[in-house]
Amino acid sequence: MTRSSLFDLTGKVALITGSSRGIGKAIAEAMAEAGARVVISSRKAEICQTVARELKERGLDAIAVPCNVSSKEELQRLVDATIARWERIDILVCNAATNPVFGPASQVPDSAFDKVMGTNVRSTFWLCNMVIPQMAARRDGAVILLASIAGLKGNGVIGTYGISKAAEMQLARNLAVEWGPHNVRVNSIAPGVVKTDFARALWEDPERRERTEARAPLRRIGEPRDIAGIAVFLAAAAGAFVTGQVIVADGGATIAETL
Repeated sequence: MTRSSLFDLTGKVALITGSSRGIGKAIAEAMAEAGARVVISSRKAEICQTVARELKERGLDAIAVPCNVSSKEELQRLVDATIARWERIDILVCNAATNPVFGPASQVPDSAFDKVMGTNVRSTFWLCNMVIPQMAARRDGAVILLASIAGLKGNGVIGTYGISKAAEMQLARNLAVEWGPHNVRVNSIAPGVVKTDFARALWEDPERRERTEARAPLRRIGEPRDIAGIAVFLAAAAGAFVTGQVIVADGGATIAETL
């Protein structure tokens, strides 16, 4: 089957954090299917190696480089290992994130706030600064930050997480302004409820899932592949004139009338 040139990633090198499961794994699979050489990365080496092996068994090109994104040193090793293997990074997807706390802001311990902001914002900031300069030197690169609709709305349960995701959206805009003259595009994706471990408590509860689906115009929650397709678009020639944007993928939930 011939790939459309608009969505062809043949020869591109894609580094995707948090790619051993969920949305990150789906993005890695979709980019590999589009021809990219992908780096599977998350904290646990064994599961990274498993995912990379599964892709290679399908004839796709992948390596595993485990990394705890909260460590600047490990992030640098991740970048160095990728460049040592494939000499460059064409696509960076910052997907790894955490949310160890639920409830109102008044009850969030300093340690939890620091962990959320450190993992979700500071590590993304670090990684972008490590990767983008070599993209700019070649005048070619695409960066995708995984945000959330929690960064677009107030939330009394995952508000701190939402703050971190709003910060990532602004980081995408700022980086797009700074690096656009060097032909580096930076965008973010804001998923709604997607069938991942993060939202498991919701979609495994029939009543809560039914209420959530009823509020969305598409009447369903998302699948990881729904987000992966957007990432391929943003990384490929199809998205060549898009930068500094937040693409909301939530089945219409944020624009629907509240029931």
